[in-house]
Amino acid sequence: MHPAARDALLAAAEHAYADPRRLHHAGRRARQVWDNARAVVAECLGCRPEEATFTSSGTAAVHAGVLGLLAGLSNPTATASAVEHSAVRNALRFAQVPVSELGVDEYGRVDDAALSGDSLLAVQAANHEVGTLQPVDRVAATWSGPVFVDACAAAGRVELPQTWSALAASAHKWGGPAGVGILLIRRGTRWRHPGPGDERVDDRSVGFENVPAAFAAAASLQAVLAERDQVAARQRALIDRLRQQVAALPDIEVVGHPTERLPHLLTFSCLYVDGEALVTELDRRGYAVASGSACAAADDRPSHVLAAMGALTHGNVRVSLTRETTAADLDGFVAALTGAVAELRGRVGL
Repeated sequence: MHPAARDALLAAAEHAYADPRRLHHAGRRARQVWDNARAVVAECLGCRPEEATFTSSGTAAVHAGVLGLLAGLSNPTATASAVEHSAVRNALRFAQVPVSELGVDEYGRVDDAALSGDSLLAVQAANHEVGTLQPVDRVAATWSGPVFVDACAAAGRVELPQTWSALAASAHKWGGPAGVGILLIRRGTRWRHPGPGDERVDDRSVGFENVPAAFAAAASLQAVLAERDQVAARQRALIDRLRQQVAALPDIEVVGHPTERLPHLLTFSCLYVDGEALVTELDRRGYAVASGSACAAADDRPSHVLAAMGALTHGNVRVSLTRETTAADLDGFVAALTGAVAELRGRVGL
């Protein structure tokens, strides 16, 4: 967690532990903290406080956003990019609505040619797996239906698109606590709560409020945005350096857009190497990275994102930088990667 999140979480756990819907003094104090957290998040993400709410995760925010927008349509259908996160794809599958797919180029970017339609349009702000930024505002400019934007990978990292009916974010992606999602619903949008009602569900809320975690998410987002340009410039330079070093290794393909991308993330595929074996070998050497689909890492299905891009779907590695990553860290990683790949290829006689 970002230090600001850790400090805020501890303070709120001590002073804002109560149910914010109760009228006693502890409940009123928790409500003040909750309202403050919502106002801060709204200011940081460019919306009104009443348009923002917290959920139990980024996935929960995606599900509520997508299903709520579909529930507001008289004839629910959807159009989605081929590289949407599985949370979006699963929500559409659960809703059992007709879905049209927007293809992507070799970088994972949708065509920004003029589109038209009145169905639900789902286009992510940035790809969670390869980091490519999507031209959401241009793609959605001529769209007459509701627009859902999955900004879980982008929030806190880059400027967010402005054209959306509902938008989802995830606090742990910017260094907030795990288990906190953000759902923004534009005022005037036809959105209906997709789940069963209870005494805690109103037009925006989706369950019991975790006040300390929401406060920590807001504090960390505010801190991250204050240092974003500086951190992003440093991370972008490091990723450019890592990109060149990795691309120089034999039989390795770097994927994702070289410039229109998140500043802290790099994905590449290694020919003749199993991705899970490579992750295990790098972990043994002190480096924690990911492989496979970023949203289906628990199974062995190939990444639908890489498949849609026409890239190698096996032997891929996704590297994310922390705020503290240095050039020396990357040099050590490249040395470990070189040795790990050579060892794994050697085991199969290559």
